Amino acid sequence: MKKSYIVDSTCNDMRLDRWLRLKIGKIPQGLVEKYLRTGKIKLNRKKVKSSFKVKTKDEINIFNIEFKETIQQKKIKFLPSKEIIKSNEDQIIDNNDNFVVLNKASGISVQGGTKSKKNLVDIFAKSEIFEGTKPYSVHRLDKDTSGVFIMAKNRESAQLLTSLFRLRKVHKTYLAICQGEINKKSGVWDDDLIRYDGDKKIIEKAKTIFTVIDKNSDASLLELKPITGRKHQLRKQLYAIGNPIFGDTKYKLSNSNKGINKNLMLHSYQIKFKINDIKHTYSALLPDYFKKLLKSKRLKFSNLK
Repeated sequence: MKKSYIVDSTCNDMRLDRWLRLKIGKIPQGLVEKYLRTGKIKLNRKKVKSSFKVKTKDEINIFNIEFKETIQQKKIKFLPSKEIIKSNEDQIIDNNDNFVVLNKASGISVQGGTKSKKNLVDIFAKSEIFEGTKPYSVHRLDKDTSGVFIMAKNRESAQLLTSLFRLRKVHKTYLAICQGEINKKSGVWDDDLIRYDGDKKIIEKAKTIFTVIDKNSDASLLELKPITGRKHQLRKQLYAIGNPIFGDTKYKLSNSNKGINKNLMLHSYQIKFKINDIKHTYSALLPDYFKKLLKSKRLKFSNLK
């Protein structure tokens, strides 16, 4: 039995073994290598290696392989209404041929999981902006963090932007309102952060440059520039020095309820990077709830608009 597939534009320049797992099923790598070696899987009627990168309109033929195409557990997609699509499109800061930049709202995930939930990838997949292609997330932003977020429009741009983030050539600036007064005006946090992968303990180096913009005995407004990109890095580091971010229900002081807020007061304020020697700088306006807390805590921010 022979099955034929044509590679679509969303998979251009993808490794063949990855394409097989994405489109056909969760085939073990050992079997992929065996099928390619014995000619049970061919690309454009030729034997190729698993690392070979497929191109748009390539033909992939699969001969006499017995496995279920549904073997890969698919994530449940969120089906957005027209109103939800429009409201997220209204948050766009820039829309060009290669990527979209938006001011992400707090409370929305970047990607969906195995349970159906509201997320940006599924929302913009239904937007006319991504007609003929699909959104690629190229970096992380916590569900409860607001601010600048980038989605690529094609695989080439996704690979380029992902590489820039990985090589730390994207310079990110966050704003945070945290509990209490931070003594130092500026400095560097260089910490060992601990996380767990199942029962395995993992220690990761985390580095952040911080500047106190304004402060009083009740609260501090900080500019944070993470050098590394660890999960929950800024939230963990502020919690570690005893000044957790307002609204953080995970990293909070157990003996205090004053940090309880509806929203996490952490905002991705600005992102800077270069592509082909052209500078790109994007800034995201502060959410109303963030400005409201600044006012109630008597904190000043000169760029407040």
